[in-house]
Amino acid sequence: MTATAASAVRTRRRRSGAATGTRLLLPVSLHHNGRLIAPWILIVSALSASSVLVYPWVFPDQEDREGLQQAVDANPAIGLIFGPPGDLLTADGFNAWRALALGGFLAAMGAVLTVTRATRGQEDSGQAELLASGVLGRSARLMTGVAMSLLGSLVLGVVAALLTILCGGGTEPSLLLAATFTVTGWMFAALAAVTAQIGADARTSNAIAVATLGSLFILRGFAYSVEAPSWTIWINPLGWMQETAPSGDNLWWPLALGIALTAVLLAVAFALENRRDFGQGLVEPRPGPARGKVRRPWGLAWRLSRGSALTWAIAFVLLGAVFGYFATSIVDLIDPTSPMAVALAGGAASAEALVAAFVVMILSMIGIFAAIPSVQVMLRVRSEEVEDRVEPVMATAVARPRYYAANVALAFALPVLYMAVAGTVVAALASSSDLGVDFGEVLAQALVMVPATWTIVAVSVFVVGARPHVAVAAWAGVAASLVLTLLGPSFGLADWVLGISPLWHVPDVLLPDPDWTGLMLVSLFTLAFTVIGFVGFRRRDLAV
Repeated sequence: MTATAASAVRTRRRRSGAATGTRLLLPVSLHHNGRLIAPWILIVSALSASSVLVYPWVFPDQEDREGLQQAVDANPAIGLIFGPPGDLLTADGFNAWRALALGGFLAAMGAVLTVTRATRGQEDSGQAELLASGVLGRSARLMTGVAMSLLGSLVLGVVAALLTILCGGGTEPSLLLAATFTVTGWMFAALAAVTAQIGADARTSNAIAVATLGSLFILRGFAYSVEAPSWTIWINPLGWMQETAPSGDNLWWPLALGIALTAVLLAVAFALENRRDFGQGLVEPRPGPARGKVRRPWGLAWRLSRGSALTWAIAFVLLGAVFGYFATSIVDLIDPTSPMAVALAGGAASAEALVAAFVVMILSMIGIFAAIPSVQVMLRVRSEEVEDRVEPVMATAVARPRYYAANVALAFALPVLYMAVAGTVVAALASSSDLGVDFGEVLAQALVMVPATWTIVAVSVFVVGARPHVAVAAWAGVAASLVLTLLGPSFGLADWVLGISPLWHVPDVLLPDPDWTGLMLVSLFTLAFTVIGFVGFRRRDLAV
């Protein structure tokens, strides 16, 4: 046997050994963790199918559909989340606009969490050591996690396509839209496989992957909203999915770019996996002090959330700049030559009211985003509990209410910081334009959003404290507020439906004589959710 042939044999044996046990581990992992993938499949499929179902009901005639098209075209802030509107005069076009970007984002989130949970999550919990004590290759767990995520994304695409077609969607647009969900999930499953090798633990690995996803999502929306050069779209993987244009040009070839990126990232992930130590990341954490400095629950809560809190603070500076730019765009909408001038001329709204409503909507979206880090703080309480890190704290002189109060206080404090940061940037940009608003007025409007944001956070306080076994429901306030704030007015929903979002009750301080009644009512809900959360956390068993 030649030296080259012997080397090839050794390489095949090494690769085979690395994958040993994958065939046995994959079905077992799907059996135990498949239920964690199912909600993402159901949510994205329901998002697509519901668009086709509700369209003829909400927009029954041509006049309503043309009104929707004009309203979306006139509001660049909506495009930041949903992407550029195509043909909103058809159900398939509406579905493509409403579900492509948001559905792809959710599919990517599910893929990231699946991979990280099956790789670094197992190493952090000690399950990986138990598995490694058997006949299991070095790369088997990574292969299993990636395979679970790839299969889950594929099933998501198939279910979404079939359900949408059954609900009345066109065959080719529905298939292409569902394919973008699958390929987006594949790309970010591969990205999560890379970050799982980089982060010091599962939390850090997740944070890197999710931060990358969020940044690409915002940059994609911003590039379309400001009509940036085409190269800004094509350097963004999420832009590739947008360019498929379901129900428009129906282009399939951009999906090949996503598949190619998936293959490249997976190759990088497996190469990095062979270089790092078990239970460690390529980026090693700094050693802690010889003697711990945290003495109180508040210090512990801040220590666990410090890194992500500071990262979010930087993100809100950028969000303020993006939304502040959108605030200045209202000047073009109230120009006499714009389509909006017709409504103004007919007395449908004054220019002052239009500017105020636009600024309030922009700040409302920032308020929803400001609740996300606080929900993460509360969910971290649950994860610390499940990982048996809370019981040693409870074994000291720290009482349960005191421990929970420290985390709740941090969760309520963060939105104040983020709204002040983003509001300052928005106020600076808005007051420097021709909107006719003052810096102080816009900043005050941003801070008035905080009590409504607290209500969204209070939902997570209630869920983690009283109903932790359905921890995913902690995101209910964020999801409901986002959907109602963005789509509720365009859909012409009744006031009582729009009122489910606490942000709908925020008074408009940019106009004279604001009504504070709604905000007082919302604050009562905040108090009720918080009290129930405290009572539940005090009475229930830990880690159940």
